[in-house]
Amino acid sequence: MDILNDIINLDFKDFVDVFLVALLLYYAYKLIKGTVAINIFIGIIIIYGAWRLTDFLNMELLTGLFGGFMKVGIIALIVVFQPEIRKFLLMVGSTNFGRRREFFQKFSFLKTETNNSTDIDAVISACAKMSASKTGALIVFERNNNLDFLSQSGDEMNIKVTQPIIESIFFKNSPLHDGAIVVNNNIVKATRVILPVNNEKNIPKRFGLRHRAAIGVTEKTDALALAVSEETGHISYFKDGEFIVYKNTTELNLMLKRDLG
Repeated sequence: MDILNDIINLDFKDFVDVFLVALLLYYAYKLIKGTVAINIFIGIIIIYGAWRLTDFLNMELLTGLFGGFMKVGIIALIVVFQPEIRKFLLMVGSTNFGRRREFFQKFSFLKTETNNSTDIDAVISACAKMSASKTGALIVFERNNNLDFLSQSGDEMNIKVTQPIIESIFFKNSPLHDGAIVVNNNIVKATRVILPVNNEKNIPKRFGLRHRAAIGVTEKTDALALAVSEETGHISYFKDGEFIVYKNTTELNLMLKRDLG
């Protein structure tokens, strides 16, 4: 009866509280989805649920046992989930700004004109030709997050983006073909860039280091990435640390223009 009364007496603040907790759990799940940490996360949820259940049933011994584990275990959780906590803070602090902007721009009275001058047509055409010849490539598009900390690992450039330039950079005998290139506003900022490689997500074995690097940079920043497979010639598109599925290069072109805009 007390629980029923508590439910009836819920006010707006309580609904907001529940919504925020659900939101935090959703982001936590999204960050560790596809990693080995997901099993630990599920185990913690089960133990927490058991703790609350034993507390509700007034089972003092089990409540004390589970409660002690939850209190001491918080230190162990910080150690175990250190990479995921770091990603979460990056998401809250920077990566989500672009998404918030996209959300607000859905309202007509808040829309602003944005102009990204990168020649996407030239980039897609170059990727299509490299795909046909099975030339490996990795192209990173800078958005809100500054990627200078990554660009410094490669060779600084200031070259206008054109189809021949992209193809010549990734030509197999070119001294610049190793690593990634960083593109911002139709300028190749750097070549031979070393990207953070994601070794946690379970992706098919046919995908190599280029694809793991694309996942790594797009989940740690709000950048976009294109990877051309040297084995299959397939062009992969990455956003928010995920593979983005598309039907053909025309659709890929439109998606990239939309996401950059």
